[in-house]
Amino acid sequence: MILSRQYFFSFLYIICIVVSFFPNYELTFLVWLATFIITIQKKYSITIFKYISIFSAILLIAVFSTLFYENPFFSCLKDFTYLLKPILGILLGYQLLKVIQKKHINVFINAGLVLSIIHIGLILFALFKFHSIDMNLIRDKAGFFSDYEVYVLIVLLFHNKFELSILEKKRKTLILIIGFSVFMYLSRTNFLQFVILALGMKGYFILNSKSIKVILVSISVLLTAYAAIFYANPKRNGKGLEALMYKIKIAPQEAFKTKINKNDWKDFNDNYRSFENIITINQVSLEGERAILFGKGLGSTLNLGQKIYTTDGSIIQYISVAHNGFMTIYLKSGLLGVILLIAFLIMFYSQTKSTIYLANNVNLLLIGTCVFLILSTWVFMGLYFKLDNKSIIIGFLIALKEKTIFDTKMNTEKVVT
Repeated sequence: MILSRQYFFSFLYIICIVVSFFPNYELTFLVWLATFIITIQKKYSITIFKYISIFSAILLIAVFSTLFYENPFFSCLKDFTYLLKPILGILLGYQLLKVIQKKHINVFINAGLVLSIIHIGLILFALFKFHSIDMNLIRDKAGFFSDYEVYVLIVLLFHNKFELSILEKKRKTLILIIGFSVFMYLSRTNFLQFVILALGMKGYFILNSKSIKVILVSISVLLTAYAAIFYANPKRNGKGLEALMYKIKIAPQEAFKTKINKNDWKDFNDNYRSFENIITINQVSLEGERAILFGKGLGSTLNLGQKIYTTDGSIIQYISVAHNGFMTIYLKSGLLGVILLIAFLIMFYSQTKSTIYLANNVNLLLIGTCVFLILSTWVFMGLYFKLDNKSIIIGFLIALKEKTIFDTKMNTEKVVT
């Protein structure tokens, strides 16, 4: 009976991770919600309560702001689920670790392996169907990114730090499969995520003289690599790695440019994220002080000023969320919501130190996650993105850390007794 429960909850965890890979947010939300109800706990830690409180406050501010606008009910409901997602995900990851009674890290890895197999299968399908190595086409059919697989790859590479019990041959095979899958996303964000999490596991985000030197060297290497790509001048419509190099070339200005010519389709497409940031600030500011402080509430939208084609083939002029998570929260919950989101990141970075080996290494991964969340939230909505599952990872890791500390304490008391 215990074994069957173990398999059932492990299966639920994998389903919750895999379902978010596919572009059907309604299905993801329903699966997460049902699993949350099934696995709900009687007790939660103060840490979890603090994190959830911040995201709940952001949601409540948006609900309050909605009272001053007449936004469509369905749009309000959709936004409500978007702003609820980080809360649901963190609780879900926390609860699932609690009910998975053993081999937690193995379940964590198995979910990544399933994702990698699905991704590689989709790549092969696209290659055989279209007989093309065009990066944009393959990514469109097989997937644009996978933060989760990067986490699994980090755990496998730093296996000793996570006390991973696995045969070395199997570990290397998993690294090969998952590493290949991660590379084939050709995602700039995933490559940076890998570097950030690896630096985090080395302890370089705990500031001291050594870590500052390593960070400066890492930045120098990245700038040198960027300069090489910039002067190589990859073409906009290149294929394969050249297309990736072009995306890297335009990355610095893509999310930070302050002036966009929307009538120049190249300038508009290449710097669309910056365009969203500009119109968010302008359109919220025009509503006055109340909107600036508290946002325009659930169901609010941004007017792009023209109709554009989306990656799913639809044509839109009004969007409910921006790529930039800070701007999305500014739209829904105003400046106060943005301040709360920053407060979460500061609180999340300040992990309580532990003398327990595994707990301390989970700390390092959480701190690395916080640093990555700053980037992820700026370019891809962070924990609010429809396909994102980092909130589950965060809840899972926090529960793993707390369980490790509790079990060590109980074992110590038994020895003393």
